Amino acid sequence: MTNSIGEIKDCDYLFVIGSNTTEAHPIISLEMRKAKNRGATLIVADPRKTEIAELADIHIPLKPGANIPLMNVMCNVIIEEGLYDKEFVANRTEGFEELKEAVVNFTPESYAGIIGVPADVIREVARGFAKASSAAIFYTMGITQHTSGTHNVLAVANLSMLTGQIGKPSSGVNPLRGQNNVQGACDMGALPNVYPGYQAVTDSNNKEKFSSTWGLEQSAKVGLTVGEMMDEAHHGNLKALYILGENPMLSDPDISHVQQSLENLEFLVVQDLFLTETAMLADVVLPGASFAEKDGTFSNTERRVQRVRKAIEPLAGKADWEVIAEILTRMGYPHEYCSASDIFDEIAKVTPQYAGISYSRLEQGSLQWPCPTADHPGTVYLHSGKFSRGLGKFTALDFEPPAELPDEEFPFVLNTGRRLYHYHTGTMSRRAKGLSAIYGEESIEINPADACRLSISNGDMVKVSSRRGSINAKADITDRVPQGMVFTSFHFSEVAVNFLTNSARDPIAKIPELKVCAVKVEKAC
Repeated sequence: MTNSIGEIKDCDYLFVIGSNTTEAHPIISLEMRKAKNRGATLIVADPRKTEIAELADIHIPLKPGANIPLMNVMCNVIIEEGLYDKEFVANRTEGFEELKEAVVNFTPESYAGIIGVPADVIREVARGFAKASSAAIFYTMGITQHTSGTHNVLAVANLSMLTGQIGKPSSGVNPLRGQNNVQGACDMGALPNVYPGYQAVTDSNNKEKFSSTWGLEQSAKVGLTVGEMMDEAHHGNLKALYILGENPMLSDPDISHVQQSLENLEFLVVQDLFLTETAMLADVVLPGASFAEKDGTFSNTERRVQRVRKAIEPLAGKADWEVIAEILTRMGYPHEYCSASDIFDEIAKVTPQYAGISYSRLEQGSLQWPCPTADHPGTVYLHSGKFSRGLGKFTALDFEPPAELPDEEFPFVLNTGRRLYHYHTGTMSRRAKGLSAIYGEESIEINPADACRLSISNGDMVKVSSRRGSINAKADITDRVPQGMVFTSFHFSEVAVNFLTNSARDPIAKIPELKVCAVKVEKAC
């Protein structure tokens, strides 16, 4: 997030797109409710009528994959009506003329049908966003999990910069992270193209810096993403994988392909708390430690670095870092860490955003990066005065439809997401008796008109099929989903929806298009 969770309650205009915030990020949704209670305007763009959509002043039930058309049309209205922040655009950005030209034909009347809402509604939302004293955009995987995911994010940035709604309190571009330390994992370089602190592996200075720090020559070659690893394993080019705390046999698209890839490996190691669907395929399973067995730090969605303190000794006898360090030693790279604190000292040494953070400071309270020096208070919001690259760059974007659209054989769009009562692949939450008592079985949401046409009643078993596989589940007949669309979560192995989803990827970030694929629905025999 460019801004902080505590600022949300003071926003005047909240634009939530591709995020089921009340279910996927309930704590943040409480802050949104506070803003709304004090008079803020809440706009929600989502194909489904989620709880937060029902709370909204305006719900835009945009069609799946129509994110760029919506934001381009908003930019068109703002530019045509002279509502953009002329001073901000002139002094803080570049590429405005290219953006202006790119959106000139994205009129509300031309794209209302593609987006799925009347032209006057889009105009109202665009005007409100531009005129607000403080407006913030919030998004999650409804924006990123598309073949146009990177461009979707750039469209968000265009809208924010065009209106000067960034670099100040209660504004900004705010991706809400889907897991508690995924921000920290990315910060630490758990991405194939960067070292810790988002330092490019292709930069020779970075390569030299980390080679010197780690005492081992580093590669300047960009690594593989998860999807690319699966492809290379499938082709026999990747021989071994070490998977920590991840369950691709439920979370990744086209599970049949994932299974074939993992089975084609010569050696698979899985380190986890429980014997997951992925661990069942492993040659070696190593024990993982829970949060209560860890010393370390978590970095959350607002860039806040927080101490995690061990409540009990690891039941397996070793912390996660100790297991990894011992493996490194046995592979010929002796570790010199005596504690998690030693590891954090190294993080601060090589990561500019963390340079001023230490365990001693974190004992006094959490800090938000960037925190470059020991006397720096941390950064509440980013891009105050200037962007990290200097001038913010507008990007000219065109409409890019999803990779797979409905046709005669597969006439429905399948959309996937999360449920309030469960977490990711259910590895932990489905073992909680209370949660399972509340929500112990998954279903497929189907619009009443579609159900009537297919002679499907509430609770009937239905078969949902795509070009990649099929699953059976109970029908949940509801107007939460529009006609022509069905929805379910990926939490339940019994309804493993990712047997159906498409592994087509964004060509830049390589994120798969989990939010849109074509399916057919029929009564199960």
